[in-house]
Amino acid sequence: MVIKRRDFLQVGSLATASLMLPKFLKAFEKPMMVPQGNKVVVVIQFSGGNDGLNTVIPVQNDIYYKSRPQLGITKQNALLLTDDVGLNPALINFKDLFDDGSLGILNNVGYPNPDRSHFRSMDIWQSGSASSDYITTGWIGRYLDAQCNGCNKPTQAMEIDDILSLALKGQNSKGLAFKDPRRLYSSSNEKYFKDINADHHAGEETADYLYKTMSETLSSADYIFQQSKLHPTSESYPSTELGKDLKTIASLIYSEINTKVYYVSLGSFDTHVNQDSQQKKLFTELNDAIKAFTSDLKKNNRFDDVLLFTFSEFGRRVTQNASGGTDHGTANNMFLISGGLKEKGIINPMPDLSDLQDGDLKYRVDFKNVYATILNKWLGADDKTILGNQFDYLNFI
Repeated sequence: MVIKRRDFLQVGSLATASLMLPKFLKAFEKPMMVPQGNKVVVVIQFSGGNDGLNTVIPVQNDIYYKSRPQLGITKQNALLLTDDVGLNPALINFKDLFDDGSLGILNNVGYPNPDRSHFRSMDIWQSGSASSDYITTGWIGRYLDAQCNGCNKPTQAMEIDDILSLALKGQNSKGLAFKDPRRLYSSSNEKYFKDINADHHAGEETADYLYKTMSETLSSADYIFQQSKLHPTSESYPSTELGKDLKTIASLIYSEINTKVYYVSLGSFDTHVNQDSQQKKLFTELNDAIKAFTSDLKKNNRFDDVLLFTFSEFGRRVTQNASGGTDHGTANNMFLISGGLKEKGIINPMPDLSDLQDGDLKYRVDFKNVYATILNKWLGADDKTILGNQFDYLNFI
């Protein structure tokens, strides 16, 4: 068969954009019943470098207010968690989660020799590597490699986005990226692609790979779509992007698809200018979507089985800049949300603003300790193999 350039490009587009599929998706053709108690991880990436100091606020710290004379959030405006710590005023539901014991806050999370480049630091977080290493696979992708080695019904990872992130790319297995099951189903069922796939004969290696990816899409998209309709959530979600994404995730959690990890992004938090309004806008979207999502999980008795955590590639500098914003920094905080937390509230000390490194926060917790804890204690995986080293476990789960 001769592949026309137009055909090849269209097949390539199908394979590399919203229909990036792992080779094991044929397992979807045989439904897998997932019992209650099946542990699920939901990752929310704060893209752009969220300012952690205006997220979890040291409301009694004079250095904080001297460093941010216009940008500092006053104790009166913060949502007080303790006498010394408050939350950004847009995060009202997070305060409620804190009060009911289902929110944990990890402070000073980062890694040695931090990089202030968005792209490089995000690669470090998504690959789960040291800052001196350059790795082309992600920590969730390597989890898929480990879990799917030799099994005919492997576990899954899904990203609610049009493009698959490095985090979900393994050596042999990859997660699935799509915005919603209906769009995936509609795109994959176009007659054009089915005709091309039916007419394919093995030949050139790159074309074979593209056809193989397309074939897996065609054999899987219908099943994913049908499963997503089995138990659609009845909860009302906000019409924001994050609201829609978490609604999709909730419906998939309630279906029989054996997905262990869901990945979604919110941003941009790159607030060099006009930080107050931009962070407020993003946190309002976050707060409203999380409120619907956690309420939904509680009503469906799944809140104890789902662990949601947030991260950003770095925090911001302690001192505000001249444009009403903050510049790239280092260590940051992470939110942990679940009915199954063992450590809750403010899990470790707040940042020491009197002990900085070149004007930036010093990391006290390596993010790979967080990953190791989740992989081992929540997902039951061999974290040492996946991360390449043994990292101490934390006690939040």
